[in-house]
Amino acid sequence: MPATLPPSIFNDVIGPVMRGPSSSHSAASVRIGRLARDLCGGTPDRVRIEFDTEGSLATTHDTQGSDMGLFGGLLGWEADDARLPGSAAAVRAAGIELQIEIATLHDPHPNTYRLTLWKNGSEHRLIALSTGGGMIEVIAIDGAPVTLYGDYAVTVLDVADDGQAAAARLTARSDVDAVVVTGTAPVRVVVSAQAFVPEAVLATLPAITRVRRLAPVLPVRSRKGLKVPFLHAGEMCELADPTQGRLSDRALDYECARGGLSREAVFEQTRKILAIFRGGVQQGLAGTEYQDRILPRQSHHFAALLEQGKLLDGGILNRAILYVTALMEVKSSMGVIVAAPTAGSCATFPGTTLAAAEVLGADEEQTLRAMLSAGLIGVFVATRSSFAAEVGGCQAETGAAAAMAAAALVELMGGNAAQALSAASHALQNVLGLICDPIANRVEAPCLGRNIAGASNAFACANIAMAGYDPLVPLDQVLDAHRQISESMARELRCTALGGLSITAASKAIEAKMCGGGGCGSCG
Repeated sequence: MPATLPPSIFNDVIGPVMRGPSSSHSAASVRIGRLARDLCGGTPDRVRIEFDTEGSLATTHDTQGSDMGLFGGLLGWEADDARLPGSAAAVRAAGIELQIEIATLHDPHPNTYRLTLWKNGSEHRLIALSTGGGMIEVIAIDGAPVTLYGDYAVTVLDVADDGQAAAARLTARSDVDAVVVTGTAPVRVVVSAQAFVPEAVLATLPAITRVRRLAPVLPVRSRKGLKVPFLHAGEMCELADPTQGRLSDRALDYECARGGLSREAVFEQTRKILAIFRGGVQQGLAGTEYQDRILPRQSHHFAALLEQGKLLDGGILNRAILYVTALMEVKSSMGVIVAAPTAGSCATFPGTTLAAAEVLGADEEQTLRAMLSAGLIGVFVATRSSFAAEVGGCQAETGAAAAMAAAALVELMGGNAAQALSAASHALQNVLGLICDPIANRVEAPCLGRNIAGASNAFACANIAMAGYDPLVPLDQVLDAHRQISESMARELRCTALGGLSITAASKAIEAKMCGGGGCGSCG
């Protein structure tokens, strides 16, 4: 599902900072849970959660972290909270009565959350989508259609009349960005702004019967009159010759406009993310453990053979494989990661970029610029297609990550914007049609291998782009094909654990062993 508002590098592509196996499950669900908590005015007394049998969540909500994240969000936690693995027990300790129902609902989007909450005798209903990479969209409140992304302070007003008088007064205010009147009996006036509508203002409005406030959950806010210089690679190239200048300069122009930020502020946010990348590699190489995990620690074996010279000479690529593995092990142990662009593909771009930056002797600014170049490729993906494996299979996750990594490598080698776009196009073409079929319904394998393959893909494509190999198909058109293939892909091949490697005898045996050992929440 292409983005309907301008993506942000820090909202949509290199983020969120999180724990958990899957950004579209365990990070997006935290944000949805937080908004639902706000809607009912605090910790709910009772919650009914409904998942569609025809969607992905019916089969993956437990093992891929949707329940964990949603419970944490209902408690008001952030996506990187260390308590998240224990959120189910914490919800019970808080006295929240939970009911999860799987029903045939015919929801158009595979990642649809239907929540009904009760607090102090009042009922509140929210329907939200996880759209990929931790991003969300609230599409209904109490049955009334809305379009909310978590990028505003939202004040929801129930009114006893048609809402037009209240809406007119609020629209006239300079501190209000958008006002929408929706629903019937009662009518709701939904106000989006940088801050909640002040109490003094509410007191002057007619026919208000109830006020609810939803705090923003995204790091980069939207604002009235938001404009970006371009949304697609082709548009960017029309503005300036891509053979002149670096992709990172275009990325800076874009994110400064999108977030209303200075260049230094963009660099500073990127610097914080770089620190998390580096910390993740160090943590992974030091060793990680976690009970509900299929694969044991493996990166130390690769590190030992690499140091002893017992591996085929892969240069930068061998170091990238080491770093990718280390980061994937941190993800699988519930450590802090950055969804870049998703948790399932969190290692391809960071591991490859860090390895290349170290071997090439890049300074900090060069490394930050490489990250921003990758981020802009991700913006182009989000604008025309999707990162969500539930929408487009693994081509959506590790495919996008490989394209991002390829552009980052070109930047590190001093290439121009045209070469970076070429590398990204090559890399994405190489994985079109790649399905998502997690073994034992967990985001570990074949995810690790595909992150490593993504690093190899990026490495090769960056080199051939620098050598002038012609991708033939421009990136925008590759992304259109990417979206079309996603729409044509069988549901069973899009992260539902109903096809591919997910249904092999080996996968089912591992899943049974994990559940039998108490690692699976539905069994344990």
